[in-house]
Amino acid sequence: MYLIAGLGNPGREYEGTRHNVGFMVIDVLSKKLGIEVSRLKFKSLMGEGYFNGEKIVLLKPQTFMNLSGEALYDAVNFYKLPLENVIVIYDDKDLDVGKIRIRRKGSSGGHNGMNSIIYLLKSEDFPRVRIGIGRPENGELVRHVLGRFNEEEKKVIEEAVEKAAEAVIDIIENGIEHAMSRFNG
Repeated sequence: MYLIAGLGNPGREYEGTRHNVGFMVIDVLSKKLGIEVSRLKFKSLMGEGYFNGEKIVLLKPQTFMNLSGEALYDAVNFYKLPLENVIVIYDDKDLDVGKIRIRRKGSSGGHNGMNSIIYLLKSEDFPRVRIGIGRPENGELVRHVLGRFNEEEKKVIEEAVEKAAEAVIDIIENGIEHAMSRFNG
């Protein structure tokens, strides 16, 4: 069984923002896997289904980014999942726009959603897929992460979101090492 959580902020005003690329990947996975993400549970929009004989839970925490750990904590404890079967997808300001990086474990890198998850799960040992959103030009991080992609970046991000969804499927099918060698560039 796998729990796949994409991080973002709930509400129309945050749709399409840099901070919501995790939600975008869950939307693509929902279509690819035929799993509707519409039930409210674990402080999240969630959906359950099967892929390759594995139960899959897709999660879009509705707690706002800084409290993402609350949703994951509830879901992980409910399903009694080992953390290596929890995949978190989120934005990374330290990667160029559209760049994807898969890791088996690691620190939060200063990402508040990840800080919350690591704190509540009491571990950094879970896979993650990071999608680059680039650094703010003027140093205004909040405005940057809550801002939208420009026209040039939109195409790059759409491709990255698609690629990130493929990477998650590859992790499920072939393991994280395979996905890392295929998608980390």
